[in-house]
Amino acid sequence: MNNFGNSLVKRVFKNESGQVLPWMALLMVLFLGMGGLTVDLGHAYVCYRELQASTDAATLAGAYAMTLSGATSTTVDNEVKAFSSLSSGAGTTQGYGANFDAALENVSVPTIALNCVNPLNNAYVTVACSASSTGANVIQVTQTAHVTMWFIQALKAFGAHTPAYIPLNTVSTAAVQGGGNSAMNIAIVMDTTASMNNQDNDANCGNTEIYCALQGMQIMLGSLSPCSQGSTASTCKGEYDQVSLFTFPNIQANQASDDTTCTNNNPNIPSYTVTPKPSTSNTTWTAPTGTSATYQVTSWEDDYSANNQAGGGIATSSPLGIASGANTSSNCGGLQAPGGDGTYIAGAMYAAITSLQAAGHSNPAAANAIILLSDGGANSSKFGSGFSSSSGTYPSTIDQCAQTVAAGQYATGLGITVYTIAYGASTNQSDCSSDATTITPCQEMQQTASSAADFYSDATAAENKGQCTSSSNPNLNLNTIFGSIKSKFTAARLVPNSV
Repeated sequence: MNNFGNSLVKRVFKNESGQVLPWMALLMVLFLGMGGLTVDLGHAYVCYRELQASTDAATLAGAYAMTLSGATSTTVDNEVKAFSSLSSGAGTTQGYGANFDAALENVSVPTIALNCVNPLNNAYVTVACSASSTGANVIQVTQTAHVTMWFIQALKAFGAHTPAYIPLNTVSTAAVQGGGNSAMNIAIVMDTTASMNNQDNDANCGNTEIYCALQGMQIMLGSLSPCSQGSTASTCKGEYDQVSLFTFPNIQANQASDDTTCTNNNPNIPSYTVTPKPSTSNTTWTAPTGTSATYQVTSWEDDYSANNQAGGGIATSSPLGIASGANTSSNCGGLQAPGGDGTYIAGAMYAAITSLQAAGHSNPAAANAIILLSDGGANSSKFGSGFSSSSGTYPSTIDQCAQTVAAGQYATGLGITVYTIAYGASTNQSDCSSDATTITPCQEMQQTASSAADFYSDATAAENKGQCTSSSNPNLNLNTIFGSIKSKFTAARLVPNSV
């Protein structure tokens, strides 16, 4: 009996036959779960990265939209949506959802927050809130979406409770025009003809046009970075944003200091002189000296900041600071508008172009820009030798407005960005009477700019009466115009969400 029992037990333990289906069912649940989880989570991660990239793109687009003239929360909102992951069927208008992905389901309408952060308190923010008409310099965008869990749901066949989707949430923050920019060489070409003594009753200034123009120029100078990174109030480690001031009419070279020192004198105004048109490869520039006429009032300066940094105030002892009117002592009036020769712009433009090319050659990492402020209407009769009266090609006494346009286009072709500010420019062709073809001062300034977005007009100037306006930059005063131009020198950048 015992032998039989022992034999039975041995047979039981040695018997390898039997049902493995229960074990296979159990293992199948395990394998399906692991495989489904791996596939679904991998897919969800890919979708998360796509949603984050979409949110980053939408945020940068919104930051750019904040720098555009006349920007509002609505225009920024529309630009964010345009680069979001929204589908065209999600209540959006045509053009929205540039980053739409069918794998992202139930994408929410982006949540947008505009904030004003003090640049002095945050290293990631470099421009003031006033750089945007929205009053903010930081934007934060949030997007949410769902990703369906396809494979893991196979476990439902075995009675397991599995999620139908994975929720995704992404946040991105950008500082408006706070990204690293190349150094700038900026030639400011300022109208100092007699018409700039007209009164501008804009509430932001309420003074003569030349005074208001210099006030706007001071806003720009105060936000530029004259010296390279690491400079201190006592040490400028190297030029970064260099600025040179040009005027028309031209002035007697050895009296240019009347505009850059506190003398309250005006330099002599010679007749307009010819500045040789530079070649495309020009790398030299020698400013006129002695009794010769010059359009350049100051050399290329990087000492215009009180502490060699942006936002530190203007050095009231620097030639550029004095010329801009930053020194308010009784014997410092800043650049004046004595006039005397009428308006002719092309010569000053070619002087600025030539000088910019030379400055750019010595600092090849810098970008070059011209800011031309004038009421246009080139129509002078005060010319020295060298001007043709039979050809409208520079240098010429005829087609003077067209010559301004040609100079701007020539600069653009050399890679120089030309910003124009039509300050009280009229829409009357008679103010360009030397031109054979129909052109108005407003059109002259508009066509001189590198692009429509680079054309500005202060429609508040008294003689303008709102006639000459910029469709890209409407209804701006000079202070806002100079701030808008400055904001274009840098690019928006993503910053930590904690900002």
